[in-house]
Amino acid sequence: MTTSAPVAPRPTPEATKKPRRQSSFNEGTGRLAALLLSPTLIVLLLVVVYPILSAFRESLYQSGQRIDESGFVVQGDEFVGWDNFTAIFQGETADRFWNAFYNTTFFTVTCVILETVLGVAMALVMHKAFKGRGLVRASILVPWAIPTVVSALLWKWIFQADGIANAILGTQILWSTEGWQSVLSVIIADTWKTAPFIGLLVLAGLQTIPDEVYEAAKVDGASPWQTFIRITMPLVKPALLVAVLFRILDTLRIFDLPFVLVGPNKESVETLSILAYLEANQTRYGPAAAYATLLFIYVAVVAYVFVKVLGADVIGEARQAKPKKNGKNGKNGKLRNRDDRPALAGANAGTGSGGGGA
Repeated sequence: MTTSAPVAPRPTPEATKKPRRQSSFNEGTGRLAALLLSPTLIVLLLVVVYPILSAFRESLYQSGQRIDESGFVVQGDEFVGWDNFTAIFQGETADRFWNAFYNTTFFTVTCVILETVLGVAMALVMHKAFKGRGLVRASILVPWAIPTVVSALLWKWIFQADGIANAILGTQILWSTEGWQSVLSVIIADTWKTAPFIGLLVLAGLQTIPDEVYEAAKVDGASPWQTFIRITMPLVKPALLVAVLFRILDTLRIFDLPFVLVGPNKESVETLSILAYLEANQTRYGPAAAYATLLFIYVAVVAYVFVKVLGADVIGEARQAKPKKNGKNGKNGKLRNRDDRPALAGANAGTGSGGGGA
């Protein structure tokens, strides 16, 4: 009687697969990355970090000719610590600072709201397919292409006493004097200049929305307003938030438009940037650097709150969470997807009920 030798079990597909080669981060890769990034880091250090640190250091000193406590004339730089910052919030200087702070905030809120509404309207018009769309897009983007100083001079001629604005209104308004008219002229000029910027970014977001989404909404009987609120605005929100953030940061630093259009030493349109410039123009570099430092902190806080509260995605897809890998079952060691659990449960239930019926 012959006996057969035991047959070895066939290897499973998992055992026959070759292990994947994992890429490891070595020192050569790190050195190459550092070498490639070093030019960018050097430029950032020279253009961003060094001016910020220099301005903060200058804010701790007082320069120029002055009289000390003993009555002697002192020439040169003197370390005063936080005196330049505390002096901003005292006496007449505090009134001037808070006025400039209010003007800066008012211009930012008003101009950005108007520019957002007009920019979204421009983007919707440019997104439509009609004859002459290229000409309309070019004409809308012309104000953004004009330099700010040239735009300010253009509106200054419009708002002259014998300019086009008074001729259309039939009045004699002195737009460059103290009062509401100077504030209105700055708002009009800034909105005309920068609303196309928001429209351009929103247009880029509109072009990423598939046409099938709008076709499905039309089949479901959605009105144009419902389509705009429920489909267009949610899908274009990332691009719109980034555009609004850029405009907020830019308007907080507004200087050249009111300075050229209305002029310096105008209380109604004086901003923090203009105030810092006037201090530096009088060779008071310490207080000017203190104003610039406070403005930098203001801009940084607004940007941080805007990103954290509204969730503006300023770095693109890098903030998205990585997909989770499939986990293993603790007892059997088999791969199992969490999304398949309801389907498997339903299938098992269907099988059981069918078996009972049989």
